[in-house]
Amino acid sequence: MPLFDMPLHELQQYQPTREEMPDFDEFWAATLAYTRNFNLDAHFEPVDHGLRTFSTYDVTFNGYGGQPIKGWFILPASARGLLPCVVEYLGYGGGRGFLTEHLTYAAAGFASLVMDTRGQGSVWSAGATPDLPDGANPSFPGFMTQGILDKNSYYYRRVFADAVRAVEAATSHPQVDSGRIAVAGGSQGGGISIAAAALMRDRVQVALPDVPFLCHFKRGTTITERHPYGEIVGYLKAHRDHIDAAFTTLSYFDGVNLAARATARALFSVGLMDDICPPSTVYAAYNHWAGEKQMRVYPFNNHEGGGGFQDRSKIALLHDLWG
Repeated sequence: MPLFDMPLHELQQYQPTREEMPDFDEFWAATLAYTRNFNLDAHFEPVDHGLRTFSTYDVTFNGYGGQPIKGWFILPASARGLLPCVVEYLGYGGGRGFLTEHLTYAAAGFASLVMDTRGQGSVWSAGATPDLPDGANPSFPGFMTQGILDKNSYYYRRVFADAVRAVEAATSHPQVDSGRIAVAGGSQGGGISIAAAALMRDRVQVALPDVPFLCHFKRGTTITERHPYGEIVGYLKAHRDHIDAAFTTLSYFDGVNLAARATARALFSVGLMDDICPPSTVYAAYNHWAGEKQMRVYPFNNHEGGGGFQDRSKIALLHDLWG
C-alpha cells in the first residue's frame, strides 16, 4: 500500500476541530454510575496451562449492566509484593484466545490483565464473552453499527464501560499496585485504551495505544474503503437519512474527544501506509491528547504497525517509569 494520507509534517500538525455534544461528560458519568451499581465481583481462578514461570488465572468480573466479562490474568511466578499492571484490550473481531498468546508484559515483570471483548472472538482468536443480555455467543463482525442511532444503545457504550471495570478488576487483585496502572492495545484495543485512559484518568498512569481504531470517525469513513470503518459506510449507503444521527452517536465514542480528556503519559504508534486506521485518524487523537505523549512512526508499515519493535519501546518505557 503506497502512502495515501497527508505528508508526515502535516500529520504532525493535524488537529481537527472536535465535534462533541454538550452532554458528553454527563453521558459518560451516568454510564459509569449505572455500571457501578452492580458489584464488580472479580474472580481470579487459578488455571494450569503448563507454564512454570508464570502464575495464571481465568478472570471473570461484572461489566456494563452487571454482565459477566471474561479475561486472563498473568503474574511472573517469582513475583513478590505489589506489581505494576498492564490492562490490555484486543483488536477487532478477536477474543481472549489462549492464555499463552498474552505473555509479553508478564515476561517483562508486570502483572497483566487481558480483557475479552463482549460479543467478539470469531475471526482471529476465540472469545468467551457473549454480548448479554440480548446477544448469545461471540459472533463474526460487524459491530460498528449496532445501536448506532442512539448513544444509549450503541455497542461501544457497553465495551468502554467494560474496559473501565477491567481496570477496577485489575486493581482489586492483592498483588497489583493501584498506583501503577497502564492500559494498552492495538487497533480496536488501542481505541479502547484511549477510552479507558480518559474515563479512568484518576487511575491510569500510562496509555499505550498502537495504530488505534475508533478515532475521527468522519475522516475514517471518507478516506478508506477498508473495514471496519467500511461497515459504517455500508450502513449509511442504505440508510441515507441516518447520517446526522449516526455521527452524533459516534461523537460520544470518538477517540479524538476522549483523548482530550486523557492525562496519562502516552506512547502511540502509527503506520504511514495504514489503510485500515489511516494515519490522520491516529494523529487526530494524538494531537488532542491532554497528557505527556510520544509517537513512534513506522513509515513503510500498514496496520501491523511496529510489531516487535513497538513492543520493545513499550516495555522500555514501562521499565523507565517503574523499574
